[in-house]
Amino acid sequence: MLAIDLDGTLLDPAGRVSARNAEAIARAREAGLAVTVCTGRGLAESHFAMRAIGQEEPVVVAGGSMIACPRTGATLHRFPMHPTLSSRLVGAILDHGHAALVLKDRHAAGYDYLVVTGEQQHAVDPTTQWWFETMRVNVRLARSIAEDEHPDHTVRVGACARPAALEGVEALVRAEFGGLVCFHNFPAVVEADKDADSVHILELFDARADKWSAIRHLAAERGVDAARICAIGDQVNDLTMIRGAGLGVAMGNAIPDVRAAAGRITRSNSEDGVAWAVERVMSGEW
Repeated sequence: MLAIDLDGTLLDPAGRVSARNAEAIARAREAGLAVTVCTGRGLAESHFAMRAIGQEEPVVVAGGSMIACPRTGATLHRFPMHPTLSSRLVGAILDHGHAALVLKDRHAAGYDYLVVTGEQQHAVDPTTQWWFETMRVNVRLARSIAEDEHPDHTVRVGACARPAALEGVEALVRAEFGGLVCFHNFPAVVEADKDADSVHILELFDARADKWSAIRHLAAERGVDAARICAIGDQVNDLTMIRGAGLGVAMGNAIPDVRAAAGRITRSNSEDGVAWAVERVMSGEW
């Protein structure tokens, strides 16, 4: 099985899938490898990439909190957040002056994001607004999490802001929520002419939810041993699958922790690094 991240990995710096990457994935499928995409994006935010590689097999989305069918949009498996936990996390985000971005299981709830602004009506930051508009996701607004009509269908709670502005929330999560959550803080996807390090996104999940947990679930259904999985990624939310897979491959542009955890390092996402890695797996060199 090939498990491939999107942003910073399969997607080039302009957010596109190169012809060489798509061709390498097609050849891998023809040779009998199962291919799954493993992304922090929700399914609705990933459809263009799925189409570019002809993905029909189940994919891992929302940071590992859901497994979905890219053809029908159906959720096949998920690690939801308990409503009490998501409510507390939303409160912490609001208390630190940010709008809370509550990602839903769209197949169950009928929409993608509930944005909770609080009684202070915290503004949605420009990067998030651009993202919602570009991805054409279905968004609902609420002043309070008590207005959430689908509390059982939350898979992620997050906030987007300048890195320094998120430090207080992250510190609180570390101190008060401990092993209850899995969380990541990393650069958000931004417009092409923006500084990629200027805005970060803090993502909070149920403690069971990460990319490797979802990949293991998929692999078990197919009878694929972990030793027979190749995972390719670049960011902190890829660490679990890089460490867990039989072959973990770091992109040339990967953060230091991912490079240190990987068994191999491929070229960057501006140099068709996914294709370069897949070609070496196919040849038996890796």
